[in-house]
Amino acid sequence: MSAAAESTEQSPPRKGVRLTSDEAWQRIEASHTGIITTLRRDGVPISLPVWFVTFDHQIFLSTPAGSKKVVRVRNDSRASFLIEGGERWAELTAVHLTGTISLLEDEQLFERIDAASHAKYASFRTSRSEMPSATRDHYANTKAYLRFVPDPRIVSWDNSRLFS
Repeated sequence: MSAAAESTEQSPPRKGVRLTSDEAWQRIEASHTGIITTLRRDGVPISLPVWFVTFDHQIFLSTPAGSKKVVRVRNDSRASFLIEGGERWAELTAVHLTGTISLLEDEQLFERIDAASHAKYASFRTSRSEMPSATRDHYANTKAYLRFVPDPRIVSWDNSRLFS
Protein backbone atom coordinates (compact mmCIF):
# COMPACT_ATOMS: atom_id res chain seq x y z
CA MET A 1 0.00 0.00 0.00
CA SER A 2 1.36 3.43 -0.91
CA ALA A 3 2.10 6.01 1.81
CA ALA A 4 -0.59 8.30 0.38
CA ALA A 5 -3.25 5.60 0.49
CA GLU A 6 -2.17 4.55 3.96
CA SER A 7 -2.37 8.11 5.36
CA THR A 8 -5.81 8.58 3.78
CA GLU A 9 -7.11 5.43 5.44
CA GLN A 10 -5.87 6.54 8.85
CA SER A 11 -7.10 10.14 8.66
CA PRO A 12 -10.58 10.91 9.93
CA PRO A 13 -12.88 12.63 7.47
CA ARG A 14 -12.28 16.36 7.28
CA LYS A 15 -15.08 18.46 8.74
CA GLY A 16 -16.05 21.71 7.06
CA VAL A 17 -15.98 24.99 8.91
CA ARG A 18 -17.59 27.11 6.21
CA LEU A 19 -20.95 28.77 6.93
CA THR A 20 -23.85 28.74 4.51
CA SER A 21 -24.85 32.10 3.06
CA ASP A 22 -27.84 32.27 5.42
CA GLU A 23 -25.66 31.42 8.43
CA ALA A 24 -23.09 34.01 7.39
CA TRP A 25 -25.74 36.73 7.13
CA GLN A 26 -27.18 35.71 10.51
CA ARG A 27 -23.71 36.18 12.02
CA ILE A 28 -23.28 39.54 10.31
CA GLU A 29 -26.67 40.79 11.46
CA ALA A 30 -25.99 39.68 15.04
CA SER A 31 -22.54 41.28 15.16
CA HIS A 32 -21.95 44.47 17.04
CA THR A 33 -18.94 45.90 15.20
CA GLY A 34 -17.65 45.32 11.68
CA ILE A 35 -14.35 46.17 10.03
CA ILE A 36 -14.70 48.08 6.77
CA THR A 37 -11.65 48.33 4.52
CA THR A 38 -11.44 51.02 1.87
CA LEU A 39 -8.52 52.05 -0.32
CA ARG A 40 -6.46 55.22 -0.23
CA ARG A 41 -5.72 56.89 -3.55
CA ASP A 42 -2.31 55.14 -3.60
CA GLY A 43 -3.99 51.75 -3.10
CA VAL A 44 -3.07 51.26 0.55
CA PRO A 45 -5.96 49.59 2.42
CA ILE A 46 -7.35 51.33 5.50
CA SER A 47 -9.39 49.16 7.89
CA LEU A 48 -11.64 50.75 10.48
CA PRO A 49 -14.16 49.46 13.02
CA VAL A 50 -17.71 50.59 12.28
CA TRP A 51 -21.22 50.24 13.60
CA PHE A 52 -23.55 49.09 10.86
CA VAL A 53 -26.99 47.77 9.99
CA THR A 54 -28.08 45.36 7.28
CA PHE A 55 -31.01 45.28 4.88
CA ASP A 56 -31.45 42.80 2.05
CA HIS A 57 -27.93 41.33 2.32
CA GLN A 58 -26.32 44.75 2.09
CA ILE A 59 -24.47 46.69 4.79
CA PHE A 60 -25.23 50.31 5.65
CA LEU A 61 -23.39 52.79 7.82
CA SER A 62 -23.16 56.50 8.44
CA THR A 63 -20.10 58.63 8.99
CA PRO A 64 -19.36 62.36 9.17
CA ALA A 65 -19.65 63.76 5.64
CA GLY A 66 -16.17 65.30 5.84
CA SER A 67 -14.44 62.07 6.88
CA LYS A 68 -11.55 60.59 4.94
CA LYS A 69 -13.63 57.44 4.58
CA VAL A 70 -15.98 59.40 2.31
CA VAL A 71 -13.04 60.69 0.26
CA ARG A 72 -11.71 57.14 -0.17
CA VAL A 73 -15.13 55.82 -1.24
CA ARG A 74 -15.41 58.59 -3.85
CA ASN A 75 -11.98 57.71 -5.23
CA ASP A 76 -12.34 53.91 -5.31
CA SER A 77 -15.49 51.90 -4.65
CA ARG A 78 -13.69 48.61 -3.94
CA ALA A 79 -14.01 47.56 -0.30
CA SER A 80 -14.21 44.64 2.08
CA PHE A 81 -16.12 43.98 5.27
CA LEU A 82 -15.26 41.60 8.12
CA ILE A 83 -16.91 40.44 11.32
CA GLU A 84 -15.15 38.07 13.67
CA GLY A 85 -15.49 36.50 17.06
CA GLY A 86 -14.00 34.05 19.51
CA GLU A 87 -10.92 34.13 21.67
CA ARG A 88 -9.65 30.57 21.64
CA TRP A 89 -8.70 28.93 18.33
CA ALA A 90 -11.55 26.43 18.69
CA GLU A 91 -14.02 29.35 18.97
CA LEU A 92 -12.80 31.48 16.05
CA THR A 93 -15.50 32.49 13.61
CA ALA A 94 -15.52 35.09 10.86
CA VAL A 95 -17.32 36.28 7.78
CA HIS A 96 -15.38 38.24 5.16
CA LEU A 97 -17.06 39.97 2.23
CA THR A 98 -15.59 41.79 -0.73
CA GLY A 99 -17.59 44.16 -2.90
CA THR A 100 -18.24 47.80 -3.60
CA ILE A 101 -19.19 50.72 -1.40
CA SER A 102 -20.97 53.88 -2.45
CA LEU A 103 -22.47 57.07 -1.07
CA LEU A 104 -26.25 57.12 -0.79
CA GLU A 105 -28.57 59.95 -1.75
CA ASP A 106 -31.98 58.47 -0.78
CA GLU A 107 -33.27 60.46 2.22
CA GLN A 108 -35.95 57.86 3.01
CA LEU A 109 -33.20 55.27 3.26
CA PHE A 110 -31.27 57.64 5.59
CA GLU A 111 -34.23 57.58 7.97
CA ARG A 112 -34.41 53.79 7.83
CA ILE A 113 -30.67 53.50 8.52
CA ASP A 114 -30.87 55.97 11.42
CA ALA A 115 -33.86 54.16 12.97
CA ALA A 116 -32.18 50.75 12.69
CA SER A 117 -28.88 52.13 14.03
CA HIS A 118 -30.67 53.75 16.97
CA ALA A 119 -32.45 50.49 17.79
CA LYS A 120 -29.19 48.52 17.59
CA TYR A 121 -26.79 50.93 19.31
CA ALA A 122 -28.76 53.34 21.55
CA SER A 123 -27.55 51.74 24.77
CA PHE A 124 -23.91 51.81 23.61
CA ARG A 125 -23.63 55.46 22.55
CA THR A 126 -21.58 57.96 24.51
CA SER A 127 -23.53 61.02 25.57
CA ARG A 128 -22.48 64.09 23.54
CA SER A 129 -21.99 65.99 26.81
CA GLU A 130 -19.32 63.45 27.86
CA MET A 131 -17.30 63.86 24.64
CA PRO A 132 -14.41 66.29 24.25
CA SER A 133 -15.62 69.36 22.34
CA ALA A 134 -13.51 68.59 19.23
CA THR A 135 -15.03 65.09 19.04
CA ARG A 136 -18.53 66.43 19.62
CA ASP A 137 -17.99 69.00 16.83
CA HIS A 138 -16.67 66.32 14.45
CA TYR A 139 -19.75 64.14 14.92
CA ALA A 140 -22.16 67.10 14.80
CA ASN A 141 -21.34 67.59 11.12
CA THR A 142 -23.67 66.43 8.38
CA LYS A 143 -23.68 62.66 7.97
CA ALA A 144 -22.87 60.71 4.85
CA TYR A 145 -24.54 57.34 4.37
CA LEU A 146 -22.73 54.43 2.76
CA ARG A 147 -23.95 51.17 1.24
CA PHE A 148 -21.65 48.16 0.93
CA VAL A 149 -22.86 45.67 -1.68
CA PRO A 150 -21.00 42.37 -1.40
CA ASP A 151 -19.93 40.10 -4.23
CA PRO A 152 -21.72 36.72 -4.24
CA ARG A 153 -18.76 34.80 -2.79
CA ILE A 154 -18.54 34.79 0.99
CA VAL A 155 -15.44 33.64 2.87
CA SER A 156 -16.43 32.31 6.29
CA TRP A 157 -15.47 29.86 8.98
CA ASP A 158 -16.52 28.62 12.38
CA ASN A 159 -13.81 26.51 14.01
CA SER A 160 -16.26 25.17 16.60
CA ARG A 161 -17.71 22.99 13.83
CA LEU A 162 -14.54 20.91 13.92
CA PHE A 163 -15.62 19.58 17.30
CA SER A 164 -19.29 18.79 16.67
